[in-house]
Amino acid sequence: MIMSRSASCPAASALNARRDGLRCLFGSMVQDRREMIQRSVEDCARLSGMESSEWSAIEAGYIPADPSKLRSMAAALEIRYEQLLMMVHLCQGAWAE
Repeated sequence: MIMSRSASCPAASALNARRDGLRCLFGSMVQDRREMIQRSVEDCARLSGMESSEWSAIEAGYIPADPSKLRSMAAALEIRYEQLLMMVHLCQGAWAE
């Protein structure tokens, strides 16, 4: 019997689940920091030059690909850019294709 890999392959599903988990982890860390400094989604979005919907999407697991957005996010979250990069590093599998 010949077996081939498909999109429904357990290995592919496990990889997608891992990426989804890392995206959620990044979003949760962003949300936790925002709440720690007692800022609203709207405030952080405005301070970072984003729409509120874009900031909400990040907290929900959307991964921003533009590094300049990460800089503005760090400023809005009142952390150093390097600190946000550490969060990115912890969740780096979320950016993989």
